[in-house]
Amino acid sequence: MLIRIRPFRLTKAVPLAISRGTTSAVTHLEVRLDHEGLVGIGETGGFETGHRGYETDAVAAELKALPPDLGGLDPRMPQAFESLLAGLSPPARCGLDLALLDWWARWLNRPLWQLWGLQSETGQLATSVTLGLGTVGAVLSRLERWWTQLPASRIKLKLGSSDGPGHDRLLLHAVAGALERRREEHGQPLELQVDANGGWTVESTLRLMPDLVRCGVSLLEQPLPPDPDPRHDSAGFAALHPQCPMPLVADESCWDLEDLLRLAPHVDGINIKLLKSGGLSEGLLMARTARRLGLSVMLGCYSDGGLLNGAAAQLLPLARWPDLDSHLNLLDDPFRGLPLQGDRLSPPHGIGLGITMDSRTRDEPADARS
Repeated sequence: MLIRIRPFRLTKAVPLAISRGTTSAVTHLEVRLDHEGLVGIGETGGFETGHRGYETDAVAAELKALPPDLGGLDPRMPQAFESLLAGLSPPARCGLDLALLDWWARWLNRPLWQLWGLQSETGQLATSVTLGLGTVGAVLSRLERWWTQLPASRIKLKLGSSDGPGHDRLLLHAVAGALERRREEHGQPLELQVDANGGWTVESTLRLMPDLVRCGVSLLEQPLPPDPDPRHDSAGFAALHPQCPMPLVADESCWDLEDLLRLAPHVDGINIKLLKSGGLSEGLLMARTARRLGLSVMLGCYSDGGLLNGAAAQLLPLARWPDLDSHLNLLDDPFRGLPLQGDRLSPPHGIGLGITMDSRTRDEPADARS
């Protein structure tokens, strides 16, 4: 068995500003697992959530340092990799987990979601598209740009501005007004979501709550900063949840099944991102557990390419809120295969993860480990 790691660049068409900073480009890693002439591919890279973070170079170093006995494992039995994966950071685990599952499903000649029995009950689901922080004019211009690209019926507005709640309030009402005008002009159902990326406190959230209600916000995501102390982190959501009239969703505070279980009494949903969860294996477990506990699932992304988003799309039949738009804002996404009709996503049709990489983009030397 051979593991190859190749860096590639992803450049945003429009830089994204959130409460923690602005991103215009990232370097990600293609992870290729080659065994008996069959190749599985994964994507990973660095990210940060305000209280935890990983650099892409460090993730690459982890994967290059995989133990020599990796060659003794058989990808036809993915469960044999569990102890190896457990010792890696979440993003390193994600890259290898995706490549392994892609290989396994390709070996079985089926789409992964089909092997997992994930037949969609609702068909295609509209993904939200993201409006980053900025001036009112810049944010409204970004909204119009999305509408020239696709129907964009679900809008996610980033708040938590460093300019304070007054600027957040201006942005909120401006975007809500633009959505109302479009409803009147086009008769299009539109949904407004708000994600503060941990930029508020309990007190400031409650002060903004009447505006959120007045503007018809359909969900509120991670208003509070993630706290490294799980007890304090849970306490913040517990204080806010009874006074939040729309679904309250945890993102930066919810990384894995353990976080899900502690937050379940205090939230209405969780945002599963594969880099955070360590891949699809944990993501599937979290999604099924969340549904069993009566929570809704959001499928989210960072500055991810089409492979990470196509991998997350395997879980669409378990989701209520897809938020897989990052690849739609890339100038150089090398991946193909994630179906999109209008703004609606469905799991990829092809075998494995159903995603392929354009060979013309493979211009960086690969590091191999067998």
